[in-house]
Amino acid sequence: MSWLITGGAGFIGSHVVKAMTDAGERVVVLDDLSTGRPERLPDGVVLEVGTVLDGVVVERVLREHGVTGIVHIAGKKQVGESVDRPLYYYRENVEGMRVLLDAAVAAGVGRFLFSSSAAVYGMPDVDLVTEKTPCVPINPYGETKLAGEWLVGAVGARHGMATASLRYFNVAGAATPELGDDGVYNLVPMVFERLEAGEAPRIFGDDYPTPDGTCVRDYIHVEDIAAAHVAAARRLAADPEARLVLNIGRGEGVSVAEMIDVIQEVTGRAEIAPDVSGRRAGDPARVVASADLIHQELGWTARRGVREMVESAWAGWRLRHP
Repeated sequence: MSWLITGGAGFIGSHVVKAMTDAGERVVVLDDLSTGRPERLPDGVVLEVGTVLDGVVVERVLREHGVTGIVHIAGKKQVGESVDRPLYYYRENVEGMRVLLDAAVAAGVGRFLFSSSAAVYGMPDVDLVTEKTPCVPINPYGETKLAGEWLVGAVGARHGMATASLRYFNVAGAATPELGDDGVYNLVPMVFERLEAGEAPRIFGDDYPTPDGTCVRDYIHVEDIAAAHVAAARRLAADPEARLVLNIGRGEGVSVAEMIDVIQEVTGRAEIAPDVSGRRAGDPARVVASADLIHQELGWTARRGVREMVESAWAGWRLRHP
C-alpha cells in the first residue's frame, strides 16, 4: 500500500503520518502549508506542496507516487470562521473533497479514509452519541463535514472504493512537544494562553443540567486519533467492501470545570480562579461519544487519559512559548 495523506503537515495530520510510518506504511503528504509545517514530517516522507482544489496537481501526485489509498485530513475547521465565511468553507471542504475524489477515481485509488467530525451531530440530546444518532449540524463547518461523508459514501459505493469516515470528538495532547498544536482554538490551548498571560480561564455557563453545571465533552488524545487511523487504514486495505462511519472518542465525559482544574494543576497556575459568564449560543450541555462500534469494527480503544493529554499539550506549548 502507498498512502497519500492530505494535510499531513498539520497538527492532527502529522500525528497520523508518524503513526502510519511507524507502522511500516509508505506515505506521501500533500499540504498547502497554510497551517502545516514541513518540519513536522519524519525524515524520508515526501512532501508535495499543493491544494486538494487543484485536480491536476492531485492526479499527478497520485500517479507519480503509485498511491493506492488516501487519508483526507486537509480542510478548514474553525466553527466561528465557518459562520462568517460559509462560501469559503464550502469551497475548501466540499469542493476540495469533490476534486480529490474525482482525481482518486481517475487514478484508480481503491481506499479512502476521511477525517470527519462530531460537529455533524449538532446538539444531540442523548447521554452517548452513537453513529445512529441523527446528524443535524448547526454551523457551516459541521455541514461541510457531513456533505463530505455523503460524497465519500456515494463515490465509494459507485466505484467500488473501500471507505471510512472517522468522526473525531475533542482532540488534545501531543506525541512529542515538536508536534504540539500551534492553534489557540480549542479549550486546552485557550486556557494555556490565558493562564500564561495571568488572566482567568473562561467558563461559559455554569447552569447546565450536568453534575457541576458546566458543559461536558469527550476529550481524546491525538495519539489515539492517529492509532485509529492506522487501524482503519489496515481494515480498508484488507476489506475492499468496507463502508465505515465511526466515532473516535473515549466514551467518558469530562466537564469544562474539571478540565480547567487539571490544566491548572499541570501548569501550576491553580491560584487563578476561572471567570464564569453566561452561556454561549449553540453550546450543548453534553456531547460524549459511544466508542463501541469502532472497537467492534477495528479493535481500537483509546488508551490515554485526560492528564496525559494536558501534560503532553503543555510540553508542546512551552516549547513554542518559552
